Order: sequence, then C-alpha cells, then structure tokens
Amino acid sequence: MKNVALITGASSGIGKEFARIHAEKGGDLIVVARSENKLIELKNELQGKYKTEVMIITKDLSNLSEVEEVYQEVKNANVDVDILINNAGFGGLGKFHEREWEKDLAMINLNITALTALTRFFLDDMVKRNKGKILNVSSTASFLPGPMQAVYYATKAYVTFFSNAIAQELHDTNITVTALMPGATETGFGSTSGMDKTDLFKDTASPHSVAMDGYNGMIAGKLDVISGLTFAQTLMVKAAPLTPKKILLKQIYDMQQEK
Repeated sequence: MKNVALITGASSGIGKEFARIHAEKGGDLIVVARSENKLIELKNELQGKYKTEVMIITKDLSNLSEVEEVYQEVKNANVDVDILINNAGFGGLGKFHEREWEKDLAMINLNITALTALTRFFLDDMVKRNKGKILNVSSTASFLPGPMQAVYYATKAYVTFFSNAIAQELHDTNITVTALMPGATETGFGSTSGMDKTDLFKDTASPHSVAMDGYNGMIAGKLDVISGLTFAQTLMVKAAPLTPKKILLKQIYDMQQEK
C-alpha cells in the first residue's frame, strides 16, 4: 500500500468524504468504524471507482481495549500510515446531571482517549520516519463552553489544544498536526445528538465541503482549519472572547434548546 491514510469513523459523514477525497487523489486507505457492512460498501465503491487499495478494520473505539488492536492490526499487516485522520466522535444533548453517565463516559473515551491513543501509537512511527500528517477533527464548539452539551464541548476543547500543543512539539520535524473545527454539518451527528431540533442546526454545511477544507488544510500543514460556519456563527465565534461569560453561556444555552 502507498500514501496510506487511516481514517476513523469512516463509514459515514465527514469520515466517508475524507476517504473519497484521499482515494480520488490516488492514495490507499485503512478505514475504521463499527459497521462492517458500511465499510465493505465504501471499500467496493472506492476500489471500483479509483482502483485504490482499501483495508477494513471493524472496531468500536469507545471500547478502549479495541483501540490498541487497530494499531496492532496495521503493524501486523506491515503497513506504514502516512496520514492519520482521527474523525470518530459523537455528542449528546441534555443537562449533564440528567444524561446517562454511560453515554457521556463513552463520549469521553471516543472523543478524547481513543484519539489520543491512536495519535500516540502512530506518531511514534512517523517520528522514526520523520514523515507524516495528522488531522484531528475537533469542532468550533472547542472555542466555547457548551451548556446542554457540557461534555461534548469540553472534549472538543481538549482535541483542539492537544493538537496545537503537539504540533509545536513537532515544529522541527517533517510532521504536521492540524485541527479541523467544523460548524454544524449535515451528517448523522445532528440526529444522533438531538441537535437537529435546535437553532444551531438550522443551516448546515455539506460534509464534502468540510472534509475538503480539512484535507487541504492538512496537506498544507495548517495548524487550525475552521469550516462550515454561517456569517452569524462566524461573528459569534469571533466575539466570544470579548463577550461577558454569563451572557455567552445564556446565548449558547438558548441556542441548544429543542424547538
């Protein structure tokens, strides 16, 4: 396999679009998700259209024992990962004390721990080769506190600042780390999290445009890529540091009420 991109959460949404973009550019793929049937469909599509080589790994990355298994399967296949795209993640709407703890714990495991572990495993190999690119999918939520999605917003803040920090640590290498921060995007995230019934998801970006922005930013070695924001959302993000926190919290709280 050549020019290999490993993509988590590749069975749908932005992750699937990353896979299509990379295959169109002639790269090979390792696609990771829970749904084997969806990964097989994606493999058949990409191999048929682009003649690219696609390796499937079926894992639930919220189960931490399965995270290292991904790395071991890649090593056992004797494949070098040139690009790591940590895309898998999910959110959930509701007051923190009323939500099911098991769901929030799984969110932390997937959004933070799995992403960190996979970065650690594959980055070590990239450093030895002094070559590689990492794209971590965060969110514009990472700039803000998120009442009604307290855990999700906090996990994405971790992703952004973790990515930025290790990017600086690697400044004297040929390895780059990029954080992609989409706004509301037309994927299964909205319906899964319940956000599709809120004002924040009135105007959603296409997953292809978000993935393209992130992929191109990663190739260019950018630190941060913001994508998919409406004009009003852009203004809100820019104004956030200057807005009194109590006012900002109420604004976000109101925007995340189900209509």
